[in-house]
Amino acid sequence: MSTVSKIESLLFISHQPLSVKKLASLIGAQSAEIKEAIEQLTQKYNQKDSGVILQKIGHSVHLVTAGDNAKLVKDYIKDETTGELTRPSLEALTIIAYRGPITKYELEQIRGVNCSLILRNLLMRGLIEANEDKKKMTTYYQITHEFLKFLGLAESRELPNFEQLHSHEVMQKLIDQNTQSSE
Repeated sequence: MSTVSKIESLLFISHQPLSVKKLASLIGAQSAEIKEAIEQLTQKYNQKDSGVILQKIGHSVHLVTAGDNAKLVKDYIKDETTGELTRPSLEALTIIAYRGPITKYELEQIRGVNCSLILRNLLMRGLIEANEDKKKMTTYYQITHEFLKFLGLAESRELPNFEQLHSHEVMQKLIDQNTQSSE
């Protein structure tokens, strides 16, 4: 796979802008190669008839919807974010509520499936938030204050059986069980 292809895939699934440094680290390429690939993607997407554009914010880039399609996308998102949560979304939200802050990898180990779309949906609904640890270059997910307010709770520790389910020991058993069953 080419560097352009790799960057395009990462930008497509990312819910936030990615820096040149982070892209270089993820792909294993030099910053100059990343910048060159970004220029190629800019030429590809920033054409008049493109539905998405490559937005540059400082040293970071992000794929965003073209302005001409804003109303269409807004209407779609409204429909997506006002309906009931799916069972997989509820499972992921529960895990994040009890285990958070949690990485995408940890969530996927517990659930046993890819959670990219679920995380995106929960982020769009404002039920979870993503916080990046720049030193570890890792994103952690946790529930929002709005989610707690909706439940009528002041803090996550007020969730039923929080202490028992939040403990590292219980979650590690779930991760270990999932790892063993996938082997």
